[in-house]
Amino acid sequence: MRWYLLPCGSARSSVHFFRKQWLATTLIAMSALGWSVNAQALDAPPPDSTPMTLRAAITRTLAHHPDLETFGFSLRAQDARGRQAELRPAPTLNVALENIAGTGDFRGVDAVEATFSLAQVIELGGKRAARGAVAQSGRDAIIVARQAAQLDVLAEVTRRFIHVAADQEQIALTRTATELALQTVAAVEQRVDAAKSPEAELHRARILLARARVEQEHAEHELLTSRRKLAAQWGESRADFGTVTADLYAMPKPLAFATLVGRLHANPDFVRFASEARLRDAEIRLAQTRRTPDVQISGGIRRLEGSDDQAVVLGISVPLFAGRHAEPAIAETQALRGRTDAERRAAEVRAEAQLFELHQELKHAITETVLLRDTVLPQMNEVLTQTRYAYERGRYGYLEWVAAQREFIDVQRSLIEAAANAHNYRTEIERLTAEPLADSN
Repeated sequence: MRWYLLPCGSARSSVHFFRKQWLATTLIAMSALGWSVNAQALDAPPPDSTPMTLRAAITRTLAHHPDLETFGFSLRAQDARGRQAELRPAPTLNVALENIAGTGDFRGVDAVEATFSLAQVIELGGKRAARGAVAQSGRDAIIVARQAAQLDVLAEVTRRFIHVAADQEQIALTRTATELALQTVAAVEQRVDAAKSPEAELHRARILLARARVEQEHAEHELLTSRRKLAAQWGESRADFGTVTADLYAMPKPLAFATLVGRLHANPDFVRFASEARLRDAEIRLAQTRRTPDVQISGGIRRLEGSDDQAVVLGISVPLFAGRHAEPAIAETQALRGRTDAERRAAEVRAEAQLFELHQELKHAITETVLLRDTVLPQMNEVLTQTRYAYERGRYGYLEWVAAQREFIDVQRSLIEAAANAHNYRTEIERLTAEPLADSN
């Protein structure tokens, strides 16, 4: 199964619009103010760590996810049931003693009659074949359940991968916000020193810087958590990989809703209903075979101690009213078969409604992402540049400058959230349809 979030070199450069020289200045200023970033606190991977792609994450997960390993044991157990179902009834050895420990002529063992016989049940009505069909249908149901579980695992690792990619962008965004706050403090200090602004503005700028640092620290912890959760998908307790590589801002081209509805029945969740229906049909046929009674035949030797003679004994046993006793089991299996059909119809209605909602949300998230990425963010970039220029020349006040920064950060944060939402909605649609959406041109 393919997934859309494709590897790439880096995220879009629009999130980082400041020049490298400004970043160097920021780091020097942070050091001077006693603010530093502890790489060990970030639990950063070694410099030579391999970047993680979605394909690599999926490969690791499918190979080591603990939930998928349980299906191997279930299949082996079902295979054992299948071998058991193919066995014929075992013969029975019977030993009977008569006329023992009585009175008179039957005192002690003088008149004992000992019978040794073998009995064998002969199954009629195709019972053994019906049991085998039930066992095979049960095995098919386990395979379908494993496919559904694999889809769930793939969807979950994709969600966590997207979360890490979004958290990486959030880290970059909070660092940009901290950098802006540092530049604001420096600019306000110059104006305060020149007696062009009150000292209260400097205090407010420093408060803004402190809050930006707190948000950056929180974003760092969020990234640590999301990386650990991604590594947990393949059973690791530590994220030993580098950054995840994905173009978070590349948007898919959504397919028509009718096309997606046509793909619903390929989902293992719906294949499971077909498999369960076959299992119920096999159970019905097995129950119907019980209308035909089995025959038990026996044969052996009887020893008559009183006359010192021997004789052959033969027997046949046939249960009565077998059809009447089979009817409750037949009725039960037919009711379960009807329930399977009802559950399938209800699941189809729910899945189609969920698919419609996800399709609408995907289109909205794509529209929002494209608008923010291609229109709003470039304009906010220009607004921020012009506002800074005007503030440094005294045309705008502190509030206008800070408001422009806040709006710029909010737009970028909205862009990250919208892009992540689009990929998450896409993942959910692919989970429902069991097929990847068509790649965008």
